[in-house]
Amino acid sequence: MHAFEACPEAHFEADEAVAGASSEPMPVERIASFGGALELQRFLHTDKDTSTITKASEPEPKVEKESPNSTHYKVTSNGSPGPIRSLRRRTRRTTTTSLTQTTPSTPTGNRIPARARSRDEQPPTVGNYLKDTVEPGLVLLLVGVNPGIMTGLTGFAYAHPTNLFWKLLYSSGITTRLHPPRDTYDLPRLYRVGNTNIVERPTRDAQMLSKQEMNDGVPILEAKIRENRPEAVCLVGKGIWEAVFRVKQGRPIRKEEFKYGWQDPWVMGEDSSWGGARLFVATTTSGLATSHTRAQKQEIWAELGLWVQERREAWHRDLKSHHES
Repeated sequence: MHAFEACPEAHFEADEAVAGASSEPMPVERIASFGGALELQRFLHTDKDTSTITKASEPEPKVEKESPNSTHYKVTSNGSPGPIRSLRRRTRRTTTTSLTQTTPSTPTGNRIPARARSRDEQPPTVGNYLKDTVEPGLVLLLVGVNPGIMTGLTGFAYAHPTNLFWKLLYSSGITTRLHPPRDTYDLPRLYRVGNTNIVERPTRDAQMLSKQEMNDGVPILEAKIRENRPEAVCLVGKGIWEAVFRVKQGRPIRKEEFKYGWQDPWVMGEDSSWGGARLFVATTTSGLATSHTRAQKQEIWAELGLWVQERREAWHRDLKSHHES
């Protein structure tokens, strides 16, 4: 046994005396010691408190590239992993935006998108397959403003289901039953009633026609009347009569001069050898027009229907007399 092992206290005191004599460290080989205290609490097992771990000591999460079918996780505030649900959607949204910006748009040629079209710009012209049913020997020639879009495409007069034309013909007695628009070309044979328009260009609404278009249609209409000589002409709408009056008189019709019904002594299509066709002005039958109620329209059309029935009966009497003789 060495002497310092027999008396450790003396050994420590000798070390302190030598250390105090000089501030310079001496190259004396020393044996590590606990300084008189073991500090056993440092070696006791305790639960780790993650709240005491500083942010600097926490390792930064490593982001790894994973497949689209894998599940992504993040570290929550309590240290437990949780799914990152928005990561996949965010990546997908970014990818979609990138594709949208780099993919060229589909060429549209000369077509103007509806959203970019000016409000005053006219829509493309549609075809007009409606044909006149004007022929000699008619009792009544019905004159409309112009074909609607559906009428132009189907070729049947007043084809839109909201139009009251066919209902008013039947309720007024001009026809003996309610006809569908497809019977347009049967009316001359069944009732001696024909159809035409003052303007041929189809539009969604008659208000889309210009005043000049209406004026230009008047001499064309009179030429048809003069050539086929119907007994009476019915202008289906106030606007047609205003155009006819404007062209014939050279001025607009005054409010106090206008009336619905028969316009005696006015006639249309007259020439040196023929006195012309009697003239009647009826309400428009368009479903867009709200200036008259259904009952008011019916009352005006009933006056024309009564005359047509009288002329039809007279025509049948004359035909019967002719066969008997």
